Amino acid sequence: MLVNDDGNEVVTCPECPHCHRLFCAQCKVAWHGGMKCGEFMSLNENEREKEDLMVMNLAKDKRWRRCSKCRFYVEKSQGCSHISCRCGHQFCYACGKPWNQYHGCT
Repeated sequence: MLVNDDGNEVVTCPECPHCHRLFCAQCKVAWHGGMKCGEFMSLNENEREKEDLMVMNLAKDKRWRRCSKCRFYVEKSQGCSHISCRCGHQFCYACGKPWNQYHGCT
């Protein structure tokens, strides 16, 4: 049971009294700092580990995109926004939408 002494603040990141690790009181999982609960819960089960969250934060900082088909991260170093992923899927690096001949994103 979590008790908030002052009654005004929502407890979100308490420490376990036994192992002293942080956890999310809202999601009831290990602490997912830098990510809102809804965003964390929308991740696939295999994307919720500490290392996965670190890669996601790095990708956000570096402005990498993920292929919507295979979920592989790509980085654009030069050229236009038309990306051909290793899986064959084509998408726009600027907006992430599937690429077609009429795509108008800049």
